[in-house]
Amino acid sequence: MQSVVAAVTMVRDDAFFLKAWLRHYGEMLGRENCYIVNHGRGEEVATLAEGCNVIGIPGDPHPNFDMKRWRLLNGVVAGLRSYYKHVIVGDVDELVVLDPEEGRGLVDYLAEQPLRRVLTPLGLEVIHRIDLEEQAIEGQILGPRRHVRLAPHYSKPCVLSLGTKIARGGHFTQASKLFTPDPLYLFHLKFCDFGTYVEAMDRRNAVTEEIGVGVKEAAIGRHWFAEARGEDRALFEGFAALPMQEGFDLAWVRKRMKRSWKARGETGYWQFDRPEYDQQYLLPERFSGLF
Repeated sequence: MQSVVAAVTMVRDDAFFLKAWLRHYGEMLGRENCYIVNHGRGEEVATLAEGCNVIGIPGDPHPNFDMKRWRLLNGVVAGLRSYYKHVIVGDVDELVVLDPEEGRGLVDYLAEQPLRRVLTPLGLEVIHRIDLEEQAIEGQILGPRRHVRLAPHYSKPCVLSLGTKIARGGHFTQASKLFTPDPLYLFHLKFCDFGTYVEAMDRRNAVTEEIGVGVKEAAIGRHWFAEARGEDRALFEGFAALPMQEGFDLAWVRKRMKRSWKARGETGYWQFDRPEYDQQYLLPERFSGLF
């Protein structure tokens, strides 16, 4: 039974993404090392997460939802660090992946990494090319989906072996040194399937409508609000226009992250520049079937 790595997330109703999260972390770490905050105490979440450590909390809508969420996740991570060498924390649609070229699993890789660090995997967004990929997702995601776009916003400091505070949204910490290992990636799944995206956005729009305040009055991501949604099919059709890049060498992105590393004003947090890159890559075949 491994005690090197734990994974933590919070989820409400997102069964599609929870299933992917459980396939990835449950099989790799062991369900006994997975910690799931069940926001709203949903029965489906509890059933799917059987064998994991499930923490049920009230699901009352609140304008400061994201602030409260990360306050709780910070506390859970701080506590688990006393029992694990590394704790992975993030949204349920975010998965830390080790490049299969390493020839070993994530647990073995992290067991050899120095402690008292925060690791920042390179963010990649899995996109559904609806003009090319007709197969519906019925289990594994990588394989039916092979296209990704660079997502600096999702290069998150999410693998922790150091006591530090994580900012709301998980995008920044107070750790002053940047470690972004070459073989580590953070895959964001929000856009991996058109039908799932529509269903998820409908649920999130309903939550913000129930809260009854606007974007400026709420500590919730702007993307949860109907006014920021746009037209779903046009969004996915637009992925085809992203210029396709040759190969899969992303060392240049990590170099830019390191060059732009700096304090985030007077907040106590640290950051790198997060420009928008209008380009896409075809994932090498070795990634197919990872989750």
